[in-house]
Amino acid sequence: MFTKILIANRGEIACRVIRTARRMGIKTVAVYSDADARSPHVLLADEAVRLGPAPASESYLKAELILLAAKETGADCIHPGYGFLSERESFAKACAEAGIAFVGPPPNAIAAMGDKIESKKLAKAAGVNVVPGYLGEIADTEEAVRIAAEIGFPVMMKASAGGGGKGMRLAYSEKDVREGFEATKREGLASFGDDRVFIEKFIEQPRHIEIQVLGDQHGNIVYLGERECSVQRRHQKVVEEAPSPFVTPEMRRAMGDQAVALARAVGYYSAGTVELIVSGADTSGQGFYFLEMNTRLQVEHPVTEAVTGLDLVEQMIRVAAGEKLGFTQKDVRLNGWAIENRVYAEDPYRGFLPSIGRLVRYGAPEQNAPDYPEEPFVAASSAADGAYVRVDDGVAEGGEVSRFYDPMIAKLITWAPTREQAIDAQIAAIDEFEIDGPGHNLDFLSALMQHPRFREGQLTTGFIAEEYPDGFHGAPASAGLTRALAAIAAFVATAEADRARRIDGQLGKRLLPPADWVVRIAGADHAVELAEDEIAVDGTLLDMDVAYTPGDRLIEATLYAEDGETPAERLVVKLARVRAGYKLTTRGASHVARVLPAHVAPYAEHLIEKVPPDLSRFLLCPMPGLLTQLHVKPGDRVEIGQPLAVVEAMKMENILRAEKAGQVKALQAQPGDSLAVDAVILEIE
Repeated sequence: MFTKILIANRGEIACRVIRTARRMGIKTVAVYSDADARSPHVLLADEAVRLGPAPASESYLKAELILLAAKETGADCIHPGYGFLSERESFAKACAEAGIAFVGPPPNAIAAMGDKIESKKLAKAAGVNVVPGYLGEIADTEEAVRIAAEIGFPVMMKASAGGGGKGMRLAYSEKDVREGFEATKREGLASFGDDRVFIEKFIEQPRHIEIQVLGDQHGNIVYLGERECSVQRRHQKVVEEAPSPFVTPEMRRAMGDQAVALARAVGYYSAGTVELIVSGADTSGQGFYFLEMNTRLQVEHPVTEAVTGLDLVEQMIRVAAGEKLGFTQKDVRLNGWAIENRVYAEDPYRGFLPSIGRLVRYGAPEQNAPDYPEEPFVAASSAADGAYVRVDDGVAEGGEVSRFYDPMIAKLITWAPTREQAIDAQIAAIDEFEIDGPGHNLDFLSALMQHPRFREGQLTTGFIAEEYPDGFHGAPASAGLTRALAAIAAFVATAEADRARRIDGQLGKRLLPPADWVVRIAGADHAVELAEDEIAVDGTLLDMDVAYTPGDRLIEATLYAEDGETPAERLVVKLARVRAGYKLTTRGASHVARVLPAHVAPYAEHLIEKVPPDLSRFLLCPMPGLLTQLHVKPGDRVEIGQPLAVVEAMKMENILRAEKAGQVKALQAQPGDSLAVDAVILEIE
């Protein structure tokens, strides 16, 4: 077995590998860029080596620096995590030449599956179903338009070396192809060093299913069930679960057999994922097609670990050390249900634009995930009769979400005996998550978990676009939840007024805190009366226990049903002070509550509301990023929807369009400028 492992990656996956290595008694070496000098993975490892400046191209993507760090620290193996160098066969070869074990598949398998065009040809030869499309190299936009028309719209344009949702464009018409083909080439070149693009048919009602495979160097290959990753935004996975609510045992077997056949055809070993696109309209179980094979550990691997009881990182290390798998396909069993939500630094209320900045506050929910059992494929929970929570992260309070890397803050994983219990555990855990600083998608994730269609398992890769066509505005609140929030806001106001009256040195007698309040939420007023042991909202008693001490950021409340039989509901609410009240965040939405004493509230109607200024004449940068292109100059006439500029953020190109017709008056920024949120790019008159 190895004695020291270097992790050629950063963030949560580096922390993840370090934890397993420590459990196995293996020392660890972290590498870092200047932006990550004080990151958790650096502090967690036994040793750490600086690679270079913040950009990945000058640090994490420098294979020679990684190998030099391994030699200097005496590491006898390198784990690539996922992303960065893990899909480059040249890096695996360089490790072998340096006498350092590579914790991953052999170079020839990486090469075969790393090229999406060639991998589809190999898959077809191995008897794997493939999506209809054009697998040759496409010379230019005109040829792309012709090919797309021959295949039939809609089509998907993909960078040959792409991944992680980058270098992909969906085209419903010739116009979409003309507009998106060159952008797809540029994204592929910028992110992966390869500008080749292929085109394939877009499957209607598509579901994204992937099969986890694991093989050793002795010819043993197994599949570990499937994961469903259908809930995606801009081709980036948001929610993953295992198993899939759509896949039958027969489908699982057919998919698994094809995945193993493909892995065997390329001499694969280590952990890998065969991704499939499945037609949700095909009830025969035969409508699944090969998309690609990821020759690495996947971001969503924890859900497979949860339902199998395996530590996939440990299995990869043991395989790299030459050990045989300790089980066969007939031993593989799936237990319970697991769901993973990706917590991103992005603002769902502003079109999911990327967000960066310092984590002023970061607090993960309490974890109770078990250690991995010595024997896999048993119910691996210390809370076998309920759910458990696991958080994989690589950030800490006071750290910074940088524009140089992926915007993922953490992964929230829950396991339970049933899918419904695992979903409910997600909702409860999300309410306990605390993130202040950059924007985040916690409200959106909670809304997804509560959505009836998600809970029913009626998923497609278009789920988010179909259910939120006008953007996300928070999860809808029931009348019962609104009443509970009004009661909590009034309770908090009373507690703070009570503390204020206890300050020494005040003139006169101490006043009693107000007991009657008017709480306005979403434009509606609620009369709240507090007695010694009772709370009434709009004249109706509310059976609720609330615990709050002035200064608390989280409030726990328990709601009891009138029938005395319905189980009590636990509600966790994040509290923030705002002008004239509080912002209460829970169950997928933030609610601003204006709280006024009952005798003062009537006078609030006479206050004048401030009207925000009209900024429609400005093109504002919607996210922190780099201005890469300007399509207009002063004096140009522009029409609604016309592309004006391109801003690159988190390695993605974002086209900014005119929201009004007019003439360009002045340019306030130039290509190459780094822009902050709401920075003015140009003015239209």
